[in-house]
Amino acid sequence: MSKLDEYRSQLRKLGDWRLFLLSNSGLPGPRGNLELAQAVAELADPEQVESLLATPPREAPENSPGVFVVFCGVTALGRLAAGGNQKYWRRLRPYASDERWRVREAVAIGLQYVGDANMVLLLEQMQNWIKGNSYEKRAAAAALAEPRLLKDPESAGTVLRMFDEITVEIASSLPPHDESFKVLRQAMGYCWSVAVAALPEKGRPLMERWLRTPSPDAGWIMRENLKKKRLQKMDAKWVAKWRVK
Repeated sequence: MSKLDEYRSQLRKLGDWRLFLLSNSGLPGPRGNLELAQAVAELADPEQVESLLATPPREAPENSPGVFVVFCGVTALGRLAAGGNQKYWRRLRPYASDERWRVREAVAIGLQYVGDANMVLLLEQMQNWIKGNSYEKRAAAAALAEPRLLKDPESAGTVLRMFDEITVEIASSLPPHDESFKVLRQAMGYCWSVAVAALPEKGRPLMERWLRTPSPDAGWIMRENLKKKRLQKMDAKWVAKWRVK
């Protein structure tokens, strides 16, 4: 039995999950218990999700067992949103701008659950999110930069166009830049490589255009993506040529 199976079994036996989540969060530490969070997302009903999300911020500071409870609630909220109910989408979106990075990361993971169930729905919703604030753009990009969601060329092409749109806004943004802009820029420093590797024939020309940009922020994003091993594996000669340029 896998660890995930064990967690599923244990959760099914419990009425209140909170103490179990706190005790098995893996926090404080470098990594929360993602297997347990996945089990929660798979099994939680709407009432349980709301119970987890009701944890007050004062009880859930960053890198604490309490924030793991919220993390689980947010990822489970993403799974509920996969059903298409706009109530869950409205509930999920504000967490993309949470001051705690683990909560923001939970949003991206929750959105990937949507993509696993209904990629068309995820792409439709993310078209709205990429028009939002920098944190919302970051959540959309981080969710979509997942190889398992980009196996269909049409989906990968849509994601490339969305990344292009986000980069246009980054390139046109004037300093000073706030923290949310920096978080978005950091994410785009790897997201492009995932989408380009998924659809090289369309991704390379788009990336080449940005590699010629005078924008320092867009240029930094492209240089960071050229460092990623997935692009080396895709086309080492192409990467070497552009790294020299």
